[in-house]
Amino acid sequence: MAVAASGTRERPVPLRLRRRAVVAGIVVLWLVLFALLRGRQTLALAAADLTSLHRWFNDVNDTIGADRNSNPLFLYFFNEIRLVIDTLVTFVQTLVSQPPDGRPLPQIGWLGVVAVTGYVSWALGNWRVALLAVAGFTFLGLQGLWQESMDTLALTLSAVLVALLAGIPLGVWAGMSSRVNRLVTPVLDFMQTMPTFVYLAPLTLFFLIGPASATIATLVYAAPPAVRITAHAIRSVPATTVEAAESLGSTRAQTLTKVLLPMSRRTVVMGVNQTIMAALSMVTIAALIDAPGLGKTVVQALQSLDVGTAFNAGLAIVVMAIVLDRVTTAAAVRSERTRHPGGRRRWRGPLLGAGAVAAAVAVWLSHTYVWAAEFPGEGGAGRSLASAADTVTTWAQDHLSGLTNGVRDVLTTTLLNPFQTLLTDSPWWLTGLVLVALGAVLGGTGAGATAAVCVGLLVGTGLWQDAMTTLASTAVATLLVMLLGVTVGVWMGRSALADRIVRPGLDAAQVMPPFVYLVPFLALFGASRFTAIVAAVVYAAPVTMKIVADGVRGVPATTVEAATAAGSGTWQLVTKVQLPMSRGALVLATNQGLIYVLSMVVVGGLVGAGALGYDVVAGFSQGELYGKGLAAGLAIVLLGVMFDRITQAAAGRTSRVPGRR
Repeated sequence: MAVAASGTRERPVPLRLRRRAVVAGIVVLWLVLFALLRGRQTLALAAADLTSLHRWFNDVNDTIGADRNSNPLFLYFFNEIRLVIDTLVTFVQTLVSQPPDGRPLPQIGWLGVVAVTGYVSWALGNWRVALLAVAGFTFLGLQGLWQESMDTLALTLSAVLVALLAGIPLGVWAGMSSRVNRLVTPVLDFMQTMPTFVYLAPLTLFFLIGPASATIATLVYAAPPAVRITAHAIRSVPATTVEAAESLGSTRAQTLTKVLLPMSRRTVVMGVNQTIMAALSMVTIAALIDAPGLGKTVVQALQSLDVGTAFNAGLAIVVMAIVLDRVTTAAAVRSERTRHPGGRRRWRGPLLGAGAVAAAVAVWLSHTYVWAAEFPGEGGAGRSLASAADTVTTWAQDHLSGLTNGVRDVLTTTLLNPFQTLLTDSPWWLTGLVLVALGAVLGGTGAGATAAVCVGLLVGTGLWQDAMTTLASTAVATLLVMLLGVTVGVWMGRSALADRIVRPGLDAAQVMPPFVYLVPFLALFGASRFTAIVAAVVYAAPVTMKIVADGVRGVPATTVEAATAAGSGTWQLVTKVQLPMSRGALVLATNQGLIYVLSMVVVGGLVGAGALGYDVVAGFSQGELYGKGLAAGLAIVLLGVMFDRITQAAAGRTSRVPGRR
């Protein structure tokens, strides 16, 4: 074997730098070919045009509608499921929101609902949470949105009940069986990757538009947190404790009921919390398929650009979300304290008994008397809030339009328009090859193959250009999300004080349903795709900030101290040590930012974002465009799967030790 005379060998180029060079080469080649082939083979489709796939979807919808009462699959399966869910939802609605036959008002009026809410909050949490719950629900009535709020609550409770009945047992099974856990994890990953709106179109195909489809969509979206968190709770019980119980002769059932469930109770309750929050978010979105409640009010207000009404209803959603979140969080804390009774615990039993009697009296009064059943007043507080929101909107448009329009125009002209033009005016095969090549370089062969399949299916949907328009908005929004996430996340990761100040606000922001984010930006920027992008940025930023902060905080203190001792300044410490060593967290933050931004696509379609979001909304509202809306939902799923696989694979690559294969 020949050896170089110098006795040295060239230093290999790091793999990361080679990837960057390949990515740069792909982009340069793309730009050159774009300049030569611009405007050719773009697969453009007019808003009113349909492809053969869209017409086939319409035909399938018509066929299913015609055979719904004769096809055995519908007669004995889908219709039965719909009947059971409808019966449950109708029952809960007749209790608190909709009058049953023979009564002008629901079975339990506002006084009974407020009293029961306060009592349950006190029993599960403490008196402070009870006061918050009573005040919050009373405020819903003062807004003039009592019935809408109770409709939302009824659908949420119905979906949560079914989701927990299925999710907690499945989570327990997955926690006790590694085999089951391996089987359900990919399904849960897929369910949580899909944007929320994608559930709606296919469900209406089988369950029709209405509360049943809305409830089923909600429970499908809300069940994964219950399953995943319950399984995690069961698996987190120390193995030594389980072994000790089994050595004392406990059966599998006794170990579950006496050891595993009691020791994982707090985590399971937190899973219930996440399920409720997910259900509330989805119930408001399901207004697109005629689900009653606050979401319907928000959708109608957004479509008519009525900022005041949208703000009032959006505030009601936030209030309900805060109440439900605080109650379930307090329940988790109390479940941890049940084994440590304090000196005042002996009074709690009698007080709870007296409270139960008072709540029962309130329920009877609200069932019997109109004054206790129908919320008094005519919603003056709500009208005042809506008027104030309209006034602020007018003031902002008159005095801040120069600033807001300037920001919008700069970002649109310098960033969004050029990138969208590159994606939509390139030949479809060129853009597709670029996406596949970038997927292979960043995520590996598997990610490249996934990208190739997704690109082929996107072409098949007939909505290639709309998909590329959505891709442009998503990419720009994700870039802004990461800039904001890295800036704030690094600050939080380096400062415990900053983390304590900022994190509660991020937690509160994640509680709010997506619709709520549109309202203030609709007031500032008007109805445009930029409004949807800004709302998506604000919606997705909290999760990226948390992930980046945790990644920066996870860098070993000894490494930071060594860099500081070597004379590194703050900027060098961040850019040369902490960010490079938390690269895996950055890629994961990008992944989650993409998924969250993509989940706002259809919401943005309500305020002029166009593209796939508009196609989905139009499909729900115009029967002849149903097939196109269904194809648009499929296209959103394909974009989500492609982005998720590429970024997940890239995160896996960056977490490996450098130099190993």
